[in-house]
Amino acid sequence: MVKITPVLMAGGSGTRLWPVSRKSFPKQFAQLIGDETLFQASARRLTGLEFHAPVVMTNSDFRFIVAEQMEQAGIEAGQILIEPAGRNTAPAILAAAMMVAASDPDGLVLVAPSDHVIPDTDAFKAAVLEGAGPAAAGRIVTFGITPDRAETGYGYLELASDGAGPQPLARFVEKPDAGRAAQMVQAGNYLWNAGIFLFSARAMIQAFRDHAADFIAPVQAAMDQAKLDLGFLRLAPAPWKELKDESIDYAVMEKADNLTVVRFSGRWSDLGGWDAVWREALGRAPSDQGVVTDAHSTAIDCHDVLLRSDSDGVEVVGIGLTDVMVVATSDAVLVADKSRAQDVRQAVVALKKKSSKQAEAFPRDHRPWGWFETLALADRFQVKRIVVKPGAALSLQSHVHRSEHWIVVSGTARVTVDENVTLVTENQSIYVPLGAVHRMENPGKVPMVLIEVQTGSYLGEDDIIRYEDVYARSSAD
Repeated sequence: MVKITPVLMAGGSGTRLWPVSRKSFPKQFAQLIGDETLFQASARRLTGLEFHAPVVMTNSDFRFIVAEQMEQAGIEAGQILIEPAGRNTAPAILAAAMMVAASDPDGLVLVAPSDHVIPDTDAFKAAVLEGAGPAAAGRIVTFGITPDRAETGYGYLELASDGAGPQPLARFVEKPDAGRAAQMVQAGNYLWNAGIFLFSARAMIQAFRDHAADFIAPVQAAMDQAKLDLGFLRLAPAPWKELKDESIDYAVMEKADNLTVVRFSGRWSDLGGWDAVWREALGRAPSDQGVVTDAHSTAIDCHDVLLRSDSDGVEVVGIGLTDVMVVATSDAVLVADKSRAQDVRQAVVALKKKSSKQAEAFPRDHRPWGWFETLALADRFQVKRIVVKPGAALSLQSHVHRSEHWIVVSGTARVTVDENVTLVTENQSIYVPLGAVHRMENPGKVPMVLIEVQTGSYLGEDDIIRYEDVYARSSAD
């Protein structure tokens, strides 16, 4: 059996699923459907005898989240590539093809987003294997979803015929209006464009040479000059920044003449909006009233609604609602008509204009050593809860503008303050004076939780002078 190298695309911000998905922690890493995150479910779907270990394309901000979620899922990554800057899908896919071509020019590569929902893994793998023959023969295979409704939020693929098996692609169709979408669904030879591609490394590189040759040299230079960084492969920033921001569809797919489509008739969703989350949840747990709730929400006399709270401390209650979405986190609440799901991104734009931190950042900030969240913030003081993973350590650092007081709530902290190293256990505290060189570590086997009280004239995360860091970061941790 010829094995396929799966490549998961794990960048992006997912603004249509705000407030649960934000720039600092986008939807692929959130647990939106089922018991795993979308990223973990996608990685698991691309494991098995048919596949090599999955490769992940992500950015520097998400590299430790990717590694942690792969470890939690018990999946070993083949390689995690770090893009120096977002340049859309074209250069990322070319880089993946070049990486595979370095050891096997005819190796097959499957590129897939990491935020799609495909419940029937066996049916999806069968579709991939159906496309493996054409891909090995030099075709670029794309996967189309059999539509079950006239959807205006997706692009479409027009088939040359509506027969069974892999079909030649006639053309790509941009997102249509409602009338045109209904006509295409009725015609029967149009599929939703899933944005999933299967090809040989050689065929994709040649497609770039034929249709987007200006990508070849800078991507090759970024790969040649790439450096290993704590197990991640960091692409060289200088040549990468020369690249255009362009999708694979515009750069290659809409110009290539060797495209084949494999039809997938199983359930699929890109979770491109809260209406899609509502629809997917109903597919798993049907409701006569079309009501979707979670553990922290209650619907009374409601119809066709989504009520969701991602915070233990926030209860959402809907009374007499129809076609409404209500999504709450600890610091933001979205209320919208379900028909306006695609407009949620406008909320992010509006919040950014008023410099609202809720536009892109969560109260809980994930770091490679664990996470922290702000419990109280006012002039000259801030109170945080900090959770440090077993065996993890913050950087050795000092502050110019603030002092800190640490109180251990659970576990044990090994604390360095200048020349002194102290074990601080539950209900004990320690003071870190302004300017002191300090570090916090968790030497135990369970998470360590502490409360940090900061006082000073400036409390921003960039008030850090770093001396040592096991995670090789250069910005505030």
